[in-house]
Amino acid sequence: MEKRVAIIGAGISGLLACKYTSQKGFNPILFEAKNEVGGLWTQTLESTRLQNVKDFFQFSDFPWPSSVKDTFPKNTQLLEYLQSYAQHFQLLPYIKFNSLVINIDYVGESDSEDEIQSWELWGGVGKAFGSKGKWNIKVHDTKEDSIKDYEFDFVILCTGRFSGLPEIPEFSVGNGPEIFSGKVLHSMDYSAMDNESAKELIKGKRIAVIGSGKSAIDLAFECAEANGVDNPCTLIQRTIHWMLPDAQPWGVSFGFLCFTRFSELLVHKPGEGFLSSFLATLLSPLRFAISKFVESYVRWKLPLKKYNLVPKESFVQEISSCQILFLPENFFDKVEQGSIVFKKSQQYSFCKEGLILDGESDVLKADIVIFATGYKGDQKLRNMFASPVFQNLIAGSPNSTIPLYRQMIHPRVPQVAVVGYSESISNLYTFEMRCKWLSFFLDETFGLPRIKEMEEDIEEWDKYMKRYAGNGKFRRSCLGGAHIWYYDQLCKDIGCNPRRKKGFFSDLFEPYGLPDYNGIGPGL
Repeated sequence: MEKRVAIIGAGISGLLACKYTSQKGFNPILFEAKNEVGGLWTQTLESTRLQNVKDFFQFSDFPWPSSVKDTFPKNTQLLEYLQSYAQHFQLLPYIKFNSLVINIDYVGESDSEDEIQSWELWGGVGKAFGSKGKWNIKVHDTKEDSIKDYEFDFVILCTGRFSGLPEIPEFSVGNGPEIFSGKVLHSMDYSAMDNESAKELIKGKRIAVIGSGKSAIDLAFECAEANGVDNPCTLIQRTIHWMLPDAQPWGVSFGFLCFTRFSELLVHKPGEGFLSSFLATLLSPLRFAISKFVESYVRWKLPLKKYNLVPKESFVQEISSCQILFLPENFFDKVEQGSIVFKKSQQYSFCKEGLILDGESDVLKADIVIFATGYKGDQKLRNMFASPVFQNLIAGSPNSTIPLYRQMIHPRVPQVAVVGYSESISNLYTFEMRCKWLSFFLDETFGLPRIKEMEEDIEEWDKYMKRYAGNGKFRRSCLGGAHIWYYDQLCKDIGCNPRRKKGFFSDLFEPYGLPDYNGIGPGL
C-alpha cells in the first residue's frame, strides 16, 4: 500500500522536500497557503537582498542562471530562481495552492502521553512508517472558502520561523500603541504590501523602526531612500549586531572562514571525542584571532565607534547564533548624510506624538512606528499541532533549544519531520542536506537509534549552542560553526563517505559546498 506523505509550506525547504521525496517514488502532497511558491520570499522589502554569497546559496543540481551577476542577488532574482527550480523539476503538480493548514492531529494506537513516554524507539519501531498511526490534516481552502480533511502516514513541516506570527512587544495599559495618534505596524505587514503601496505609505512621513536585525536595517534604508534628510528614519535598537559591508574581510572569502574543516577544528563540537576537544582547546587563541580579524575589518570599513554601534558579542558568538547581517550597499552613506539616525534604548513606550525612549527627556515624534522585532517561531511550530500533548513536546523547555534529533526529528512525536526551523549560515545549503537525509530515511535506508540516544544527542547540541551563541540566543537553534560536523553525521546515517574532497589538504582547507554532496547514497 502506498505511503502518503504531506509537506506543509512551499518555501525553499518545502520545494526541496517535495523534490527528494518524489524522486524516491513517493507521491507527496504539498500544501501552500499562498498562490505561488517561494515562502517568505514572496513578501519581502524591495531593498532586501540575499544574506549569503550566491555561490554558497544555490541548489546542488540547479545553479544560478548566468544572467545573475550580483554577489548578493535581489529578492526578485531569488524568487524567480525558486520558481524556476519548481518548474524545472516538475514540482508544481504536487502542490495544492491556496491551502492553509489549520492544524495536524495524530490518531493511532500510541496517542496517549503515558504510551508516548513508554516508547524505547521512535513511534515504537524507529522507522518512518512502522507505526499504525496516521496524521489528520485540517486544511482551509481559501479559494473555495471550505474546510477539508486529509489523512497521511508522514508529515514534513516546512513552515519556517520568520513569517506568519509576528513578535510584538507588550506594553502596560496607557503606554502602548493604543494611545499613539499615528500608525503602528509590523515589518510583516509592510512586506506584504506591493512596492508602490509601501512607498506611498512612508513617503513624507516621520518613521521610527524598532529592531536590530536584517529587516530593521532594510526598512530603515528604504525609508531613507524615500525621505532623505527632510524626514530622517530613526532606528531604535536594544542590541547591536555585527553588520558586514561585504563577504571578504581583508580579502579573505567567508567560505574559508566558515565552511572548511579547519575552521571547525577551532570550536568544540557536539559529541566530539578527546582529540577533537583537545584541538579545539589548543587552537582557541586562533579562534579568538580570527574573530578579531573580522571585527577589525568591519571597524575599519564602517564608522561603528562614531555611532556607538560596536557589538558587545564577538563575531564568533554572533555567527554561532546566526545574527550577523550584510548591509545594503551605501547604507552608511545614508547614516553619514543624516537620513538614518540610530537610537539605542532598552525600554520605550508610546505617547500621542510618538515614542518615549529610556534615558531621553524629549519625545521622539513619529507618524509611523514599524516593529521589526522578529517572529514567534516557537509558537508557530507549536500551533501546528491540535493536541496539547504534542504542542508541549515539540516546544520543549524554554531553557533549551527546540528538541529535534538531527535538527529534524522529535524523539517522541511520531511520523513528523521539521525541516525549516533550525538555522545555519546558509539555509538553502542546510535544508537540501536535510531533505536528502530525510528521503533516505523515508525510503528506509536506515532507522533511528533508541530514543534515549537521540535525546542524549539533542542535549549535546544544546550544550554546543549555549556555549557559543551567547546572550541567551541558543533558542535560535543555529548550527553556527559546526556545519560540516553536522553534515558528517547525516552522511554517516545514510551510509556514505562524509569526506567529500580528494586529498587530505583539500578536505581540510577547501570550503565545502552542496556540489560536494551530489550523488550521495549508501556506499558512495
